[in-house]
Amino acid sequence: MDIQAQLSEQQAAEIGAEVYIYGYPLVTMEMTRRVMTNTADPVGLRSPMGQFAHSRQFPPVTYRDVPGANADTLYSTAWLDLTREPYILSIPDAAGRYYMMPMLNGWTEVFQSPGTRTTGTKAQAYAIAGPQWTGELPKGVTEYKSATNMVWILGRIYTTGTAEDYEKVHAFQDQINLVPLSAYGKQFTPPKGKVDPDIDMTTSTTNQVSKMDGAAYFTLLAALMKDNPPVAADAPMVAQMAKIGLVPGSDWDPSSLAPSVAKGLAQAPQAAIAKIMAYEPNAGRIVNGWLVTLPSGVYGNNYLHRALLNWQGPGWNRPEDAVYPMAKVDGEGKPLSGANKYMLHFAKGELPDVKGFWSLTMYGIEGFFVANPLDRVNLSQRSQFNFNKDGSLDLYIQKDSPGKDKEANWLPAPGGAFALFLRLYWPSDKAPSIIDGSWMPPAVRAVG
Repeated sequence: MDIQAQLSEQQAAEIGAEVYIYGYPLVTMEMTRRVMTNTADPVGLRSPMGQFAHSRQFPPVTYRDVPGANADTLYSTAWLDLTREPYILSIPDAAGRYYMMPMLNGWTEVFQSPGTRTTGTKAQAYAIAGPQWTGELPKGVTEYKSATNMVWILGRIYTTGTAEDYEKVHAFQDQINLVPLSAYGKQFTPPKGKVDPDIDMTTSTTNQVSKMDGAAYFTLLAALMKDNPPVAADAPMVAQMAKIGLVPGSDWDPSSLAPSVAKGLAQAPQAAIAKIMAYEPNAGRIVNGWLVTLPSGVYGNNYLHRALLNWQGPGWNRPEDAVYPMAKVDGEGKPLSGANKYMLHFAKGELPDVKGFWSLTMYGIEGFFVANPLDRVNLSQRSQFNFNKDGSLDLYIQKDSPGKDKEANWLPAPGGAFALFLRLYWPSDKAPSIIDGSWMPPAVRAVG
Protein backbone atom coordinates (compact mmCIF):
# COMPACT_ATOMS: atom_id res chain seq x y z
CA MET A 1 0.00 0.00 0.00
CA ASP A 2 1.39 3.41 -0.96
CA ILE A 3 1.20 5.28 2.32
CA GLN A 4 2.52 8.50 0.82
CA ALA A 5 -0.20 8.68 -1.80
CA GLN A 6 -3.09 7.80 0.46
CA LEU A 7 -2.68 9.61 3.79
CA SER A 8 -2.73 13.30 4.64
CA GLU A 9 -0.99 14.66 7.74
CA GLN A 10 -4.32 14.89 9.58
CA GLN A 11 -5.33 11.35 8.60
CA ALA A 12 -1.97 10.02 9.77
CA ALA A 13 -2.37 11.86 13.09
CA GLU A 14 -5.85 10.43 13.62
CA ILE A 15 -4.86 6.86 12.74
CA GLY A 16 -1.68 7.22 14.78
CA ALA A 17 -3.68 8.24 17.86
CA GLU A 18 -5.98 5.22 17.43
CA VAL A 19 -3.03 2.86 17.11
CA TYR A 20 -1.26 4.51 20.07
CA ILE A 21 -4.31 3.89 22.26
CA TYR A 22 -4.59 0.31 21.01
CA GLY A 23 -0.92 -0.45 21.71
CA TYR A 24 -0.74 1.38 25.04
CA PRO A 25 -1.18 -1.69 27.31
CA LEU A 26 1.48 -3.69 25.48
CA VAL A 27 4.04 -0.86 25.59
CA THR A 28 3.21 -0.14 29.25
CA MET A 29 3.56 -3.82 30.16
CA GLU A 30 6.97 -3.96 28.49
CA MET A 31 8.26 -0.89 30.32
CA THR A 32 6.92 -2.29 33.61
CA ARG A 33 8.55 -5.65 32.90
CA ARG A 34 11.92 -4.03 32.22
CA VAL A 35 11.92 -2.23 35.57
CA MET A 36 10.57 -5.15 37.62
CA THR A 37 13.05 -7.70 36.19
CA ASN A 38 16.18 -5.52 36.12
CA THR A 39 17.87 -7.30 39.00
CA ALA A 40 20.37 -10.14 39.47
CA ASP A 41 18.34 -11.80 42.24
CA PRO A 42 14.83 -11.48 43.70
CA VAL A 43 14.73 -8.36 45.89
CA GLY A 44 11.46 -6.93 47.19
CA LEU A 45 8.98 -7.05 44.30
CA ARG A 46 11.70 -7.28 41.65
CA SER A 47 13.04 -10.54 40.28
CA PRO A 48 14.75 -11.84 37.13
CA MET A 49 12.58 -13.21 34.33
CA GLY A 50 11.00 -16.57 35.16
CA GLN A 51 11.39 -16.17 38.92
CA PHE A 52 9.00 -15.17 41.69
CA ALA A 53 9.41 -12.12 43.87
CA HIS A 54 7.50 -12.25 47.15
CA SER A 55 6.53 -9.36 49.40
CA ARG A 56 6.97 -10.44 53.02
CA GLN A 57 5.01 -7.78 54.92
CA PHE A 58 2.62 -4.92 54.38
CA PRO A 59 4.21 -1.64 53.28
CA PRO A 60 4.82 0.73 56.21
CA VAL A 61 2.90 4.00 56.55
CA THR A 62 6.01 5.77 55.20
CA TYR A 63 6.01 3.73 51.94
CA ARG A 64 6.31 5.98 48.84
CA ASP A 65 7.48 3.74 45.97
CA VAL A 66 4.16 3.04 44.27
CA PRO A 67 0.82 4.83 44.83
CA GLY A 68 -2.20 2.80 45.85
CA ALA A 69 -0.26 0.24 47.93
CA ASN A 70 -2.39 -2.35 49.69
CA ALA A 71 -2.29 -3.52 53.30
CA ASP A 72 -4.42 -6.65 52.93
CA THR A 73 -2.44 -9.08 50.80
CA LEU A 74 1.15 -10.05 50.17
CA TYR A 75 2.15 -10.07 46.52
CA SER A 76 3.86 -12.96 44.73
CA THR A 77 4.71 -11.89 41.21
CA ALA A 78 6.68 -13.21 38.22
CA TRP A 79 7.29 -12.28 34.57
CA LEU A 80 7.52 -14.98 31.90
CA ASP A 81 8.89 -15.17 28.36
CA LEU A 82 7.20 -18.14 26.66
CA THR A 83 8.95 -17.93 23.28
CA ARG A 84 11.06 -21.06 23.91
CA GLU A 85 8.78 -23.24 26.02
CA PRO A 86 6.01 -23.18 28.64
CA TYR A 87 6.61 -22.61 32.32
CA ILE A 88 5.18 -24.94 34.97
CA LEU A 89 3.63 -23.19 37.96
CA SER A 90 3.11 -25.42 41.00
CA ILE A 91 0.99 -24.00 43.82
CA PRO A 92 0.98 -25.75 47.23
CA ASP A 93 -2.05 -26.48 49.38
CA ALA A 94 -3.23 -23.13 50.79
CA ALA A 95 -5.16 -24.80 53.63
CA GLY A 96 -8.29 -22.79 52.92
CA ARG A 97 -6.53 -19.40 52.80
CA TYR A 98 -7.83 -16.87 50.28
CA TYR A 99 -5.41 -16.24 47.42
CA MET A 100 -5.44 -15.59 43.69
CA MET A 101 -2.84 -15.95 40.93
CA PRO A 102 -4.20 -13.91 38.00
CA MET A 103 -2.21 -14.24 34.78
CA LEU A 104 -2.09 -11.27 32.41
CA ASN A 105 -1.02 -11.53 28.79
CA GLY A 106 0.85 -8.74 27.06
CA TRP A 107 -2.39 -6.90 26.27
CA THR A 108 -3.25 -6.96 30.03
CA GLU A 109 -6.12 -9.42 29.57
CA VAL A 110 -6.51 -11.74 32.58
CA PHE A 111 -6.65 -15.01 30.66
CA GLN A 112 -6.66 -17.25 33.74
CA SER A 113 -6.98 -16.64 37.47
CA PRO A 114 -6.36 -19.78 39.52
CA GLY A 115 -7.01 -19.43 43.23
CA THR A 116 -9.56 -19.87 45.98
CA ARG A 117 -12.51 -18.57 43.95
CA THR A 118 -11.87 -20.53 40.76
CA THR A 119 -9.80 -23.63 41.50
CA GLY A 120 -9.94 -24.02 45.28
CA THR A 121 -7.03 -24.19 47.72
CA LYS A 122 -5.68 -27.71 47.20
CA ALA A 123 -2.26 -28.18 45.55
CA GLN A 124 -2.35 -27.66 41.76
CA ALA A 125 -0.02 -27.33 38.76
CA TYR A 126 -0.32 -25.40 35.48
CA ALA A 127 1.64 -25.20 32.24
CA ILE A 128 1.56 -21.60 31.00
CA ALA A 129 2.09 -21.87 27.24
CA GLY A 130 2.60 -19.29 24.51
CA PRO A 131 0.37 -18.90 21.45
CA GLN A 132 2.44 -21.13 19.13
CA TRP A 133 3.38 -23.96 21.50
CA THR A 134 2.13 -27.50 21.02
CA GLY A 135 3.36 -30.59 22.83
CA GLU A 136 2.88 -33.09 25.63
CA LEU A 137 2.58 -32.13 29.27
CA PRO A 138 3.36 -34.11 32.43
CA LYS A 139 0.46 -35.92 34.06
CA GLY A 140 -1.55 -33.79 36.46
CA VAL A 141 -0.54 -30.50 34.83
CA THR A 142 -3.29 -28.30 33.32
CA GLU A 143 -2.44 -26.19 30.26
CA TYR A 144 -3.22 -22.47 30.33
CA LYS A 145 -2.75 -20.93 26.88
CA SER A 146 -1.70 -17.29 26.62
CA ALA A 147 -2.36 -15.21 23.51
CA THR A 148 1.10 -13.65 23.95
CA ASN A 149 4.58 -14.81 24.95
CA MET A 150 4.77 -12.10 27.60
CA VAL A 151 2.92 -13.08 30.77
CA TRP A 152 2.71 -11.40 34.17
CA ILE A 153 1.62 -13.48 37.17
CA LEU A 154 0.39 -11.04 39.79
CA GLY A 155 -0.49 -13.16 42.81
CA ARG A 156 -2.14 -11.86 45.98
CA ILE A 157 -2.33 -13.80 49.25
CA TYR A 158 -4.55 -12.67 52.11
CA THR A 159 -3.04 -12.23 55.56
CA THR A 160 -4.13 -10.69 58.84
CA GLY A 161 -0.70 -9.10 59.18
CA THR A 162 0.22 -10.71 62.51
CA ALA A 163 3.68 -12.24 62.97
CA GLU A 164 2.12 -15.70 63.25
CA ASP A 165 0.09 -15.31 60.06
CA TYR A 166 3.01 -13.78 58.15
CA GLU A 167 4.99 -16.94 58.97
CA LYS A 168 2.26 -19.13 57.47
CA VAL A 169 2.04 -17.04 54.31
CA HIS A 170 5.82 -17.05 53.91
CA ALA A 171 5.81 -20.85 54.11
CA PHE A 172 3.14 -20.93 51.36
CA GLN A 173 5.10 -18.48 49.19
CA ASP A 174 8.32 -20.48 49.59
CA GLN A 175 6.59 -23.58 48.20
CA ILE A 176 5.31 -21.87 45.04
CA ASN A 177 7.46 -23.33 42.28
CA LEU A 178 8.08 -21.96 38.79
CA VAL A 179 10.32 -23.78 36.27
CA PRO A 180 10.63 -24.14 32.49
CA LEU A 181 8.89 -27.27 31.18
CA SER A 182 12.23 -28.86 30.30
CA ALA A 183 13.34 -28.58 33.95
CA TYR A 184 10.12 -29.90 35.49
CA GLY A 185 10.79 -32.77 37.91
CA LYS A 186 14.54 -32.12 37.84
CA GLN A 187 16.98 -30.22 40.00
CA PHE A 188 16.82 -26.64 38.73
CA THR A 189 18.63 -23.51 39.80
CA PRO A 190 17.33 -20.38 38.07
CA PRO A 191 20.06 -18.32 36.40
CA LYS A 192 21.13 -14.95 37.72
CA GLY A 193 19.43 -12.00 36.12
CA LYS A 194 21.33 -9.41 34.11
CA VAL A 195 21.19 -5.80 35.25
CA ASP A 196 20.91 -3.27 32.43
CA PRO A 197 22.31 0.07 33.63
CA ASP A 198 20.50 1.90 30.82
CA ILE A 199 17.04 1.08 32.19
CA ASP A 200 15.52 4.03 34.03
CA MET A 201 14.73 2.71 37.52
CA THR A 202 13.51 5.99 39.01
CA THR A 203 11.01 7.52 36.56
CA SER A 204 7.55 5.95 36.73
CA THR A 205 6.76 3.67 33.79
CA THR A 206 3.74 5.86 32.96
CA ASN A 207 6.03 8.85 32.53
CA GLN A 208 8.58 6.80 30.61
CA VAL A 209 5.92 5.86 28.08
CA SER A 210 4.60 9.43 27.91
CA LYS A 211 8.07 10.74 27.09
CA MET A 212 8.42 8.56 23.96
CA ASP A 213 7.99 10.36 20.67
CA GLY A 214 5.86 8.77 17.95
CA ALA A 215 8.76 7.11 16.14
CA ALA A 216 10.11 5.47 19.32
CA TYR A 217 6.64 4.36 20.44
CA PHE A 218 5.56 2.77 17.17
CA THR A 219 8.97 1.16 16.64
CA LEU A 220 8.73 -0.49 20.06
CA LEU A 221 5.12 -1.51 19.47
CA ALA A 222 6.08 -3.22 16.20
CA ALA A 223 8.93 -5.09 17.90
CA LEU A 224 6.68 -6.23 20.73
CA MET A 225 3.98 -7.53 18.39
CA LYS A 226 6.40 -10.14 17.01
CA ASP A 227 6.02 -12.23 20.19
CA ASN A 228 2.75 -10.68 21.34
CA PRO A 229 0.48 -10.64 18.31
CA PRO A 230 -2.97 -9.07 18.08
CA VAL A 231 -5.89 -11.46 18.51
CA ALA A 232 -8.37 -12.30 15.74
CA ALA A 233 -10.92 -9.79 17.06
CA ASP A 234 -8.37 -7.00 16.48
CA ALA A 235 -8.49 -7.42 12.67
CA PRO A 236 -10.06 -3.96 12.02
CA MET A 237 -7.29 -2.33 14.07
CA VAL A 238 -4.64 -4.38 12.26
CA ALA A 239 -6.03 -2.95 9.01
CA GLN A 240 -5.67 0.57 10.41
CA MET A 241 -2.10 -0.13 11.50
CA ALA A 242 -1.22 -1.23 7.98
CA LYS A 243 -2.04 2.27 6.72
CA ILE A 244 0.93 3.66 8.66
CA GLY A 245 3.16 0.73 7.73
CA LEU A 246 2.78 -1.15 11.02
CA VAL A 247 2.46 -4.87 10.29
CA PRO A 248 2.42 -7.33 13.24
CA GLY A 249 5.46 -9.59 12.99
CA SER A 250 7.57 -7.07 11.06
CA ASP A 251 9.86 -4.21 12.00
CA TRP A 252 8.60 -0.68 11.44
CA ASP A 253 10.77 1.76 9.51
CA PRO A 254 9.83 5.39 10.17
CA SER A 255 12.41 6.56 7.60
CA SER A 256 10.24 5.13 4.81
CA LEU A 257 7.30 7.43 5.64
CA ALA A 258 6.26 10.38 3.55
CA PRO A 259 7.03 13.70 5.32
CA SER A 260 3.32 14.46 5.80
CA VAL A 261 2.72 11.04 7.40
CA ALA A 262 5.76 11.42 9.65
CA LYS A 263 4.46 14.82 10.78
CA GLY A 264 1.05 13.37 11.50
CA LEU A 265 2.44 10.49 13.55
CA ALA A 266 4.60 12.90 15.54
CA GLN A 267 1.35 14.47 16.79
CA ALA A 268 -0.22 11.12 17.72
CA PRO A 269 1.18 10.58 21.26
CA GLN A 270 0.01 13.93 22.63
CA ALA A 271 -3.44 13.57 21.03
CA ALA A 272 -3.82 9.99 22.26
CA ILE A 273 -2.85 10.77 25.86
CA ALA A 274 -5.25 13.73 25.88
CA LYS A 275 -8.02 11.42 24.67
CA ILE A 276 -7.20 8.82 27.33
CA MET A 277 -7.26 11.39 30.12
CA ALA A 278 -10.47 13.00 28.84
CA TYR A 279 -12.17 9.61 28.99
CA GLU A 280 -11.42 9.10 32.71
CA PRO A 281 -14.66 10.68 34.08
CA ASN A 282 -16.67 8.36 31.80
CA ALA A 283 -14.82 5.16 32.66
CA GLY A 284 -17.32 3.93 35.22
CA ARG A 285 -20.42 4.77 37.15
CA ILE A 286 -20.60 7.20 40.07
CA VAL A 287 -23.13 6.54 42.82
CA ASN A 288 -23.12 8.19 46.28
CA GLY A 289 -19.80 9.83 45.37
CA TRP A 290 -18.14 6.47 44.71
CA LEU A 291 -16.58 5.74 41.30
CA VAL A 292 -16.61 2.12 40.13
CA THR A 293 -14.55 1.47 37.01
CA LEU A 294 -15.81 -1.49 35.00
CA PRO A 295 -15.07 -3.58 33.00
CA SER A 296 -11.59 -4.58 34.13
CA GLY A 297 -9.25 -7.47 33.43
CA VAL A 298 -11.12 -8.42 30.22
CA TYR A 299 -11.73 -5.64 27.70
CA GLY A 300 -12.59 -7.08 24.28
CA ASN A 301 -12.08 -4.30 21.73
CA ASN A 302 -12.78 -1.44 24.17
CA TYR A 303 -9.28 -0.10 23.55
CA LEU A 304 -9.79 3.36 25.08
CA HIS A 305 -11.08 1.90 28.36
CA ARG A 306 -8.20 -0.58 28.43
CA ALA A 307 -5.68 2.20 27.79
CA LEU A 308 -7.08 4.35 30.60
CA LEU A 309 -6.84 1.57 33.17
CA ASN A 310 -3.24 0.92 32.14
CA TRP A 311 -2.49 4.63 32.30
CA GLN A 312 -3.77 4.49 35.89
CA GLY A 313 -1.57 1.41 36.45
CA PRO A 314 -1.45 -2.09 34.94
CA GLY A 315 -2.53 -5.18 36.87
CA TRP A 316 -6.33 -4.89 37.11
CA ASN A 317 -8.36 -7.97 38.08
CA ARG A 318 -11.53 -9.37 36.63
CA PRO A 319 -14.59 -7.98 38.50
CA GLU A 320 -15.40 -11.51 39.70
CA ASP A 321 -12.11 -11.41 41.62
CA ALA A 322 -12.07 -7.81 42.82
CA VAL A 323 -13.85 -4.47 42.44
CA TYR A 324 -12.39 -1.21 43.75
CA PRO A 325 -14.85 1.65 44.42
CA MET A 326 -13.02 4.94 45.01
CA ALA A 327 -14.26 8.18 46.57
CA LYS A 328 -12.64 11.59 46.31
CA VAL A 329 -15.88 13.42 47.13
CA ASP A 330 -18.58 13.13 49.77
CA GLY A 331 -22.25 12.34 49.13
CA GLU A 332 -22.87 15.96 48.07
CA GLY A 333 -20.05 15.92 45.55
CA LYS A 334 -17.71 18.09 47.64
CA PRO A 335 -14.00 17.09 47.73
CA LEU A 336 -13.01 15.07 50.79
CA SER A 337 -10.81 17.07 53.15
CA GLY A 338 -9.31 16.58 56.58
CA ALA A 339 -10.71 20.00 57.46
CA ASN A 340 -14.05 18.21 57.87
CA LYS A 341 -15.32 15.20 59.81
CA TYR A 342 -17.11 12.39 58.00
CA MET A 343 -19.13 9.30 58.77
CA LEU A 344 -19.68 6.18 56.68
CA HIS A 345 -22.84 4.48 57.94
CA PHE A 346 -23.66 0.87 57.11
CA ALA A 347 -27.17 -0.22 58.09
CA LYS A 348 -27.54 -3.66 59.64
CA GLY A 349 -26.91 -6.33 57.01
CA GLU A 350 -25.54 -3.84 54.46
CA LEU A 351 -21.80 -4.34 54.90
CA PRO A 352 -20.06 -5.38 51.66
CA ASP A 353 -21.14 -8.89 50.64
CA VAL A 354 -17.85 -10.61 49.76
CA LYS A 355 -16.54 -14.16 49.89
CA GLY A 356 -12.93 -13.03 50.03
CA PHE A 357 -12.50 -9.87 52.11
CA TRP A 358 -13.19 -6.14 52.12
CA SER A 359 -11.18 -3.17 53.34
CA LEU A 360 -11.40 0.63 53.35
CA THR A 361 -8.02 2.32 52.84
CA MET A 362 -7.08 5.96 53.35
CA TYR A 363 -4.75 7.68 50.86
CA GLY A 364 -3.45 11.20 50.61
CA ILE A 365 -4.33 12.93 47.35
CA GLU A 366 -1.15 11.58 45.68
CA GLY A 367 -2.09 8.02 46.50
CA PHE A 368 0.14 7.31 49.50
CA PHE A 369 -0.63 6.18 53.05
CA VAL A 370 -1.26 8.86 55.68
CA ALA A 371 0.90 9.04 58.81
CA ASN A 372 -1.21 9.03 62.00
CA PRO A 373 -0.93 8.26 65.74
CA LEU A 374 -2.36 4.74 65.31
CA ASP A 375 -0.23 3.78 62.26
CA ARG A 376 -3.59 2.68 60.83
CA VAL A 377 -3.99 2.85 57.06
CA ASN A 378 -7.27 0.96 56.70
CA LEU A 379 -10.30 -0.58 58.32
CA SER A 380 -11.46 -4.02 57.24
CA GLN A 381 -13.55 -7.01 58.17
CA ARG A 382 -10.71 -8.12 60.46
CA SER A 383 -11.06 -4.90 62.51
CA GLN A 384 -12.60 -5.18 65.96
CA PHE A 385 -15.45 -2.75 65.38
CA ASN A 386 -17.90 -1.37 67.92
CA PHE A 387 -21.32 -1.90 66.35
CA ASN A 388 -24.39 0.14 67.24
CA LYS A 389 -27.15 -1.48 69.32
CA ASP A 390 -29.32 -1.92 66.21
CA GLY A 391 -26.50 -3.81 64.42
CA SER A 392 -25.51 -0.90 62.18
CA LEU A 393 -21.92 0.33 61.89
CA ASP A 394 -20.54 3.88 61.88
CA LEU A 395 -17.00 4.47 60.60
CA TYR A 396 -15.41 7.79 61.55
CA ILE A 397 -13.21 9.39 58.88
CA GLN A 398 -11.40 12.45 60.21
CA LYS A 399 -8.03 13.91 61.16
CA ASP A 400 -8.42 13.89 64.95
CA SER A 401 -9.58 11.11 67.25
CA PRO A 402 -13.37 10.87 67.60
CA GLY A 403 -12.80 9.83 71.23
CA LYS A 404 -11.37 6.73 72.87
CA ASP A 405 -14.72 4.94 72.81
CA LYS A 406 -14.91 5.38 69.00
CA GLU A 407 -11.29 4.83 67.99
CA ALA A 408 -11.93 1.21 67.01
CA ASN A 409 -14.04 2.63 64.15
CA TRP A 410 -11.71 5.52 63.26
CA LEU A 411 -9.88 5.83 59.94
CA PRO A 412 -7.41 8.71 60.40
CA ALA A 413 -7.31 11.32 57.63
CA PRO A 414 -4.66 13.90 56.66
CA GLY A 415 -5.21 17.62 57.14
CA GLY A 416 -5.84 18.23 53.44
CA ALA A 417 -7.46 16.43 50.49
CA PHE A 418 -7.68 12.64 50.53
CA ALA A 419 -9.22 9.64 48.74
CA LEU A 420 -10.88 6.48 50.01
CA PHE A 421 -10.39 3.12 48.34
CA LEU A 422 -12.79 0.26 49.07
CA ARG A 423 -11.37 -3.15 48.13
CA LEU A 424 -13.95 -5.87 47.53
CA TYR A 425 -12.33 -9.24 46.86
CA TRP A 426 -14.52 -12.02 45.45
CA PRO A 427 -17.68 -9.92 45.64
CA SER A 428 -20.98 -11.75 45.72
CA ASP A 429 -22.60 -12.15 42.30
CA LYS A 430 -26.06 -12.40 43.83
CA ALA A 431 -28.16 -9.24 44.03
CA PRO A 432 -27.59 -6.87 45.61
CA SER A 433 -24.09 -7.00 44.08
CA ILE A 434 -21.40 -4.45 43.24
CA ILE A 435 -20.81 -6.31 39.96
CA ASP A 436 -24.20 -5.48 38.44
CA GLY A 437 -24.57 -2.19 40.31
CA SER A 438 -27.47 -3.30 42.49
CA TRP A 439 -25.32 -2.59 45.57
CA MET A 440 -23.11 0.45 46.02
CA PRO A 441 -21.32 1.77 49.11
CA PRO A 442 -23.26 4.32 51.13
CA ALA A 443 -22.24 7.98 50.75
CA VAL A 444 -19.50 9.46 52.90
CA ARG A 445 -21.39 12.12 54.90
CA ALA A 446 -19.95 15.29 56.41
CA VAL A 447 -20.96 15.59 60.08
CA GLY A 448 -20.76 18.36 62.66
